[in-house]
Amino acid sequence: MKRAAQVTLLILTGLGLLHTALFTDLYLRYVKEGLRPLLIVSGALLLLLGLAHAMLDRGSGDAEEHDHDREHGHGHDHSTAPRIAWLLFLPALSLLFYAPPALGAYTASHAGSEAVKKQKGFAALPATSPLPMTLTDFTTRVQQDKELAIKGRSVEMTGFATPVRGGGWDLTRIIFTCCAADAQTVKVHMYGTPAPSANTWLAVTGTWHTQGTLGTRTAAAALDVHATRPIAQPVNAFTDDLPLTPS
Repeated sequence: MKRAAQVTLLILTGLGLLHTALFTDLYLRYVKEGLRPLLIVSGALLLLLGLAHAMLDRGSGDAEEHDHDREHGHGHDHSTAPRIAWLLFLPALSLLFYAPPALGAYTASHAGSEAVKKQKGFAALPATSPLPMTLTDFTTRVQQDKELAIKGRSVEMTGFATPVRGGGWDLTRIIFTCCAADAQTVKVHMYGTPAPSANTWLAVTGTWHTQGTLGTRTAAAALDVHATRPIAQPVNAFTDDLPLTPS
């Protein structure tokens, strides 16, 4: 890869990061919202670095003549990179023209559900019915709340559909701690309704599916579905929070 191509790669990568972080919400497919300022700074630095190298090369004369002098001085040329380095243009261009799809049902189907952390004590549940809950809160209540406050309560949870091999489906959320590389999955199994299409976002209302002993680890993280309705993918899709809708 010649120096001119290396400079172009820096500029394209910088522009791609700035485009994704400044003018779209696509960056939320790959990192948490709090990292947006770092993406903007990184994009700006790469763009400035590329432009600075381009100006320096232009002021120092013809780049090929410079490479020729180096080659004669050392016996071989150190300025080129392996041909495979050209593949680096693919992610740079994708940031500008084609955003890779977000993690979804395929990833979730190959991952286990996140282990629920032990919780000491539970606050009283509001009287709201159906009660909005996250998948994690529901699972924690089902498996740890000795007061059995979830028993018989109608709850509403949101997530996307993940078909299960052998039949059935899970309501799923993928959670980023930092970015897509450290994603974890939380699932609640659904009973009483056919599996929707994979990756369909839904609000699901129902009651705990009786399986195991409520309030213990044997209790299933599962729901008897009473109603479902499709929803748009929320802004905070890669958290397990109550959904935020686009403004």
